[in-house]
Amino acid sequence: MDTVGIVAVLALVGFLGFVATRPGSFKVQRSASINAPAETVFPLINDFHRWAEWSPFERFDPDMRRSFGGAQQGNGATYAWEGNNKAGKGSMEIIGSTPPSNVKIQLDFEKPFPSNNLTDFILQPSGDQTNVTWAMSGPSSFIVKFIGIFMSMDRMIGKDFEEGLFNLKRVAEA
Repeated sequence: MDTVGIVAVLALVGFLGFVATRPGSFKVQRSASINAPAETVFPLINDFHRWAEWSPFERFDPDMRRSFGGAQQGNGATYAWEGNNKAGKGSMEIIGSTPPSNVKIQLDFEKPFPSNNLTDFILQPSGDQTNVTWAMSGPSSFIVKFIGIFMSMDRMIGKDFEEGLFNLKRVAEA
């Protein structure tokens, strides 16, 4: 092996070592103020059947296959999907529902790459408005760490959260 090859291997090993030292978890969070009481906003989040009204992820694939299971809404409600490369494949389950202030969801992706994350919707009344925070957190696998070198999770999905909160606001205020 010549000098250039040795340097290339050392550079690759160094880069992969750098990737491995990246944070082991991530969190993406966005908030919006909605001119509606929490009792109006909460059912839009707590019932997966209503997500088509506001979730930006529903538009990724018009031919996406969806299935619902478990409870109609709240604890135990499930939603699974399979779509194109952008939509991917995965499932969600509401694992915590405290009307009208919090919905906690276990979010599991199979494609484009496996991941298991927690999503929280926190609703805080403020006069005639409700402040809604949408947060997602989870472990950063090696592939997520690698992708994060070039584009952060915040940049990848933050704009989708912003769009979703804007849509939720539009629906709740109508």
